[in-house]
Amino acid sequence: MKQIVLATNNEHKIREISYILRDLPLSILSKKDFSDFPEAEETGQTLEDNAILKAKAIFKVTNVISVADDSGLEVAALEGRPGVNSARYAGPGCSFEDNNRKLLRELEGVPESERDAVFRCVIAVCFAEDDLELVEGRVTGKITTEIRGREGFGYDPVFFLPFYGKTFAELPPEEKNKISHRAIATNRARDLLIKRLNLDFSAG
Repeated sequence: MKQIVLATNNEHKIREISYILRDLPLSILSKKDFSDFPEAEETGQTLEDNAILKAKAIFKVTNVISVADDSGLEVAALEGRPGVNSARYAGPGCSFEDNNRKLLRELEGVPESERDAVFRCVIAVCFAEDDLELVEGRVTGKITTEIRGREGFGYDPVFFLPFYGKTFAELPPEEKNKISHRAIATNRARDLLIKRLNLDFSAG
């Protein structure tokens, strides 16, 4: 069975991506399967840069097809911030709640009509040292005025989906995994893996 490795130390991402890829004839590896699994520094200027850095770093160590993502929340009223700095928005060592609180403080007094935001996820799939492809997923929504919901992670409690009338954190995980930016990008990566690896697989 062919192998891929998820190039992340984030358990939330490992669960979400593994769930979407679960029915492929692949052995999905992660950090627990390796004694030497580096923490790739996210020094890129864009989500694309960071996804590429992580995928290449893990491929170099494992020599296994590596799948890495970088995600960011882009808020129109903040000129696209936090963007590529989403994970570290409130500073080094910050928690998800720290980031959410900072974001809500910065948007105090901003009316609902001006709280538009886009969640983006870029996934890099490194097939070989000089063979890498990118896919992307994005979802549009609004930033709430308060933290809502207990599911998910990151900015899920403040990212509101008007069509559903809920934040990502108020949706059951299986529902979020159908519509999120990471779900869209992962499904595109899934199609790419099926095509590139000639997987003997049929969706139905």
